[in-house]
Amino acid sequence: MSAISRNKGFTLLEVLIAVVLLGILTAALYGSYFAVLKARERSAEGMEERRELGNTLDLLRREIDSALYTSSDKRLKFVVEDRDSFGQPASNLEVTTLAPPAPLVDGRKESGVIDVQYRMEEKEDKHLILTRREQDVLLESTDVSAYPQMERISSFLVECSSDGSKWVKSWDTALNGRLPKWVRVTVQVEENGSLVAFSVYATPRAGSL
Repeated sequence: MSAISRNKGFTLLEVLIAVVLLGILTAALYGSYFAVLKARERSAEGMEERRELGNTLDLLRREIDSALYTSSDKRLKFVVEDRDSFGQPASNLEVTTLAPPAPLVDGRKESGVIDVQYRMEEKEDKHLILTRREQDVLLESTDVSAYPQMERISSFLVECSSDGSKWVKSWDTALNGRLPKWVRVTVQVEENGSLVAFSVYATPRAGSL
């Protein structure tokens, strides 16, 4: 048999080696592909959470800056309650504030003066969310449900100060008789397995209707 005849085709061992190498290469490519997809998903989720966090802190700052209070109208209030959830701050916040008037609701025009409440709640899967409830102060009381403001949050702390030096975790205009001079809101979220805190400062201004 000539040398040319002996070199035709592949042996079974060579085929098996080629198949194994092809399998290893394919697995590596698929692994890299799915790793890139997961990284993109995590990046998109992180960007969405940061956007949600930024919007929430900005909304809180604007609402607290526009807080209204006068002792002659019991509907106007600013209340901070010190609460915790599994050892983490979980403040309750209720503030009467200004909001842009909305279109007619059930044939009635909203006043633009709203009572806003923020609460921490635990979902069935044990993660915490920050809820927000808004009610027009000057309209007849209606049953308004709270909705999720932030879906993923570790703690929510609201602190008040009358002079900017001492911070307290509770405030009630019914007892203090005035709005705090400074308010600090701190939100803590989990990023890459670590807790990271973000704070915003607001300066309520007293007003009357």
